[in-house]
Amino acid sequence: MNCNTQNAKIASITEKTLIVGIDVGSETHYARAFDWRNYEYTKMPLEFSNTEAGFQTLKAWMEEIAEKHGKTAVIPGMEPTGHYWFALRKFLQDNGMRPVHVNPHHVKKSKELDDNTPNKNDRKDPKPIAALVNEGRFSYFYMPAGIYAEIRGLSNLRFQTQDEFTRIRNRLARWFAIYFPEYKDVYRDLKAVSGRMVLKEAPLPEDIIKLGAEGVNRLWRSVKLRGVGMKRAKALVSAAEHSVGSKEVPEAARMELKNLLADMDVYASGMEELLRRIEEKLKEIPYIDNLLAIKA
Repeated sequence: MNCNTQNAKIASITEKTLIVGIDVGSETHYARAFDWRNYEYTKMPLEFSNTEAGFQTLKAWMEEIAEKHGKTAVIPGMEPTGHYWFALRKFLQDNGMRPVHVNPHHVKKSKELDDNTPNKNDRKDPKPIAALVNEGRFSYFYMPAGIYAEIRGLSNLRFQTQDEFTRIRNRLARWFAIYFPEYKDVYRDLKAVSGRMVLKEAPLPEDIIKLGAEGVNRLWRSVKLRGVGMKRAKALVSAAEHSVGSKEVPEAARMELKNLLADMDVYASGMEELLRRIEEKLKEIPYIDNLLAIKA
C-alpha cells in the first residue's frame, strides 16, 4: 500500500497512537495531546519555549501521557509556517519520532467549523492541527541529508542572493531614471566595466561634465581597458551635458549610487561563489557522471 495515500495515513493511526498537535511560534509553542477518537488527555495545553530545555519538556510530557494511557507511538503534527519549526522538527526526528505537517489553510478552515472564527489562537490551534492528523490530512516532512542537504541549502541561498541582486538592479534602474536617464543610451548593461569605472569617479552628470572626455578616456587608459576610447568618452559626456536628470540632493544621490554599486558587486560575487560550490558538491553525488550522460 502506498503510505502517502490518505487511507494509508488513517490506517497508521490506531488506538495505540498518541496524536500531538503543536502550534509553533517564534519563541513559545503550545501542544495538546489526543487519542484516535479526538479525546483530549489534558485540560490545559502545554506551553514550552523554543529552546533545548523547552523541547525536553515537550518530550517528557509526551512520554508521560503515552505511558499513562498505554500508547506505543507518537505522531507530532504542526503547521510548516515561517522557519520556527525547523529546530523542533529536527529535535523530534533525532528522538525517534516522525513529525508531520498539515496545510495552514486547512487549519484555518477547521477552526471556522470548530469555533466559528478563523482568528488565530495559539492555545486553541493545536486542536484542529491534531484533528487533521487524525483524519490523515497530513504530509511527511522530506528533509534531505548529507550531500543532498548541502546542495539544497546552497541552492536556496543562491535563490535568495539572486532575489537580492535583482532588488539592487531595480533600485539602480530607479536611480538612473531619476538622476541620469540618458546613461542607458550609452550603456545598456549596468555591469559594463568602463561605465562602472566612470560612475565610481564621477557619479552624476555634472561630475562627468567636469571630468570631460579627456578625463574619462584617461581613466580607462590608466587600467589599459580595451574596447573603449574617445568616441565612447565623448558620447558619455554628451549624454551628461544634455541630461534632464534631477539635480536635487546631489550628495545623497552620490552616496546612494556608491552604496548600490558596492552592493551589486557583493551579490554578484556571492552568486558566482555559490554556483561554484554547488557545482563542486554535485560532483560528490554517486554516479553523477552517468546521470549527466543521460540524454533526454
